[in-house]
Order: sequence, then structure tokens, then C-alpha cells
Amino acid sequence: MPEALTVIYLVYMFLALYFLMLFTVLFAQNRKEIFSFPKAKNKYSVSVLIPAFNEEDSIEGTVKSVLNSDYKYIGEVIVINDGSTDNTLKIVRELEKKYSKVKVLDKVNEGNKGAALNYAIPYVKGDLIAVVDADSYPDKNALSTMTGYFDDKDVGVVTTSILVRDRNNFLRKMQAIEYKVIAFTRKLLDFVDSIYVTPGPLALYNKKILKKIGGFDTKNLTEDIEATWHMLHDGYKVRMSFISKSTTVAPNTIKKWIKQRIRWTIGGIQCIIKYKNVLFRKGMLGYFIIPFFAFSLVLGVFGLGIFFYRILRGFLSYYLTTNYSLASQTAIIVLQDINLNPSILNFLGIILFLLGVGFTYFSISFINSHIKEKENFFSVVFYLLVYILLTPLVLIVAVYKLSRKKYSW
Repeated sequence: MPEALTVIYLVYMFLALYFLMLFTVLFAQNRKEIFSFPKAKNKYSVSVLIPAFNEEDSIEGTVKSVLNSDYKYIGEVIVINDGSTDNTLKIVRELEKKYSKVKVLDKVNEGNKGAALNYAIPYVKGDLIAVVDADSYPDKNALSTMTGYFDDKDVGVVTTSILVRDRNNFLRKMQAIEYKVIAFTRKLLDFVDSIYVTPGPLALYNKKILKKIGGFDTKNLTEDIEATWHMLHDGYKVRMSFISKSTTVAPNTIKKWIKQRIRWTIGGIQCIIKYKNVLFRKGMLGYFIIPFFAFSLVLGVFGLGIFFYRILRGFLSYYLTTNYSLASQTAIIVLQDINLNPSILNFLGIILFLLGVGFTYFSISFINSHIKEKENFFSVVFYLLVYILLTPLVLIVAVYKLSRKKYSW
């Protein structure tokens, strides 16, 4: 058993170091291109879809942030009121009267965002479809720095940097760190054609391609991941405009955070199951994205499991030794029992943690230099030591719910 765990630990360490070095090399090779974006040669008309369910606190701000865009060819902003029971419909009806571009579709809630988007697609007139969550706020120049990618007719969707809005409590500050690291690494993955999700706060789709893949999968809890994988599976490209950004309202309580992360995790597992037949078979989706995505899901569980195993084993060993010594009236500890030499596994663990801290802090600092924000170093350390440890627990709950088929959007 100890030997098997040692092998698992070493494999875990190797893979973690491999991906860490991969991101480092990708940054070194492409650092001058990270903020670049192609200028559009064509005047693409854009239709913006905003699905909304009980979003009375944010929907007006979201619509106005879209209308404030400097992109001149936004033809319509379609708000899909997805069976809201609050004042969302009333608010968007008033916006519809006030702004000629705003249109409202009112539908019965079917329990998922994908169904709301699919309901609206037949009404779309634009060449491109921008999907914006009802609690998200695209920057003024976000769309104008994304459309140029569609000059390449094989580009199916373009994503952007998603950052946390209103960092007014500690949980949101942790998520702000997380989102920055995700944005940084996602852009690096763009350089090897391996972006695996185009998140809902802002994604821009080629309408023809989105229709070709049948729109969004209403059975998947993460319709954005599934649509991305579907396009990659069918040979289309996914790109990211790193200089573009959209801020989003992150969960402000642990309960809301857990609910969101369980949905994300279940949706991710659903995607792995759906596309399992292309594993190690088809392009970057099969040879890199699915293995990388799966490894990212279980990485924390293995790390946490090994960590607690080593602590528990040490505690039990000390407890049993102490009881035996007391019973036999021998010394509990003698000088030759003291081992001041750290094991190679502990040494590698410390090295990996320090490299992780360095990479995370660099990622955040790189983005902060662009958006003029600052991050406390000790917040980064707490993020790596405590916040990340919650992710494996979410995975365990998600797998349980998925196995019992007790989940919903």
C-alpha cells in the first residue's frame, strides 16, 4: 500500500509539474502576443442574447453596459425572460420602451439556460451572437476587440477575460484571484488550440456554426463547455481576446458558491462522458483538452487524499507508539528516533507548492498590471492553502449527486 501511494504521489507530482512548466513555456514563447487581437475587416452585425431568471437586481445594469459598447454594429439586444417570478420582466419591458435595440422574449422556464438561448436563436438577425449573463457587465471595448477573429471562417466562438465584480467580501476576493488565474491560463491554452470553455458572462458565436451544431445542449448543466467541445469536435476553432473583459457578480456566500461549483463540476463530467469516444483519438480535444480537463478535476482530490493520508498515518503511528511505550514503561522518544532529514516526497511537495505560489502570484500580477488592481500576497497563499482545498470536496458531492441523478441547473 505505501509503495502504491508513493507511485501515485510521484505521478501526481509529475503531471502537476508538467502542466506548470507547459504554461511557463507558453508564456515565454507568446508573451508579446497575449494582448494582441486581429482588427475586423468585415462589419459583422451582432445580436446580443441575455437570458434572465429572477435578475431584478442586475438586469438593467447588464443591458446598459451592452448598449454602452463602442462596437457600432450591435443590431439588437434580446432579453429572454426565462419565467422570472420577481420584477425582471417589468424592468426589461421598460427598457424595451426606452431603447429601440432592446427586445424582450418571455418564455416559460424549462430549468436551464441552454433552453432559453435556444428559444431565442430563431429570432436572431445578426451574423454573430453574443451571449451575456444577466449579472455580467462587458467592457465598452469588449465586442470590438473580439469580432476580428471571425475573419477566419473556421472560428466558431470567441471568449474573453472574465473577472469578479464587487469584491466586497473575503469569498469574492478569493474568487477574484481564481478568475484571474483562469483568464491567464486560458489565454495560454489559446496558443495551442486548447480553450475548453467559453463562459457565459461574455462569449461571441458565429451564428451559422452555432446553428450547425444544433445550438446548446439542454441536458448539460454547463452548456458553454459542451458547445465549445462540440465545435472543436466538428473541426471549428475557439479563440480568446485577452484584452477584452467582462466582469460578473460572483457568489457571496459559501452556500451559493457550492451550488454553482457543483453545477460546473457535474456539467464538466457530463461533457467527459458525452465525448469519451474521442479520447486520444481526435485533435486537441481528444489528445489534450479532455485529459487536461479530467486531470484538473481529480488533481485536488488526489492531492488532498494523499495529504490527509500522510497526516493520519503519522498521527496513528505516534499514538500507537506512545501507548505501547507507556504500557511497557519504556521511553516514549529517544534521540536516535529523531529524524531531521526531510523525505524526498516532502521536499518535492514543498517545491511544487512554492512553484505554484510563484506561478499564481505572477499570473495575478500580470493581469493586475493591465487592469490597475493589486492583490495581497498573503491572500494568494491563503487561496492556495485553504480555498483550493474546497474544490475536491465539491467534486465528491458532485459525483454523488450525478450518480443519484439528483441535480438541476
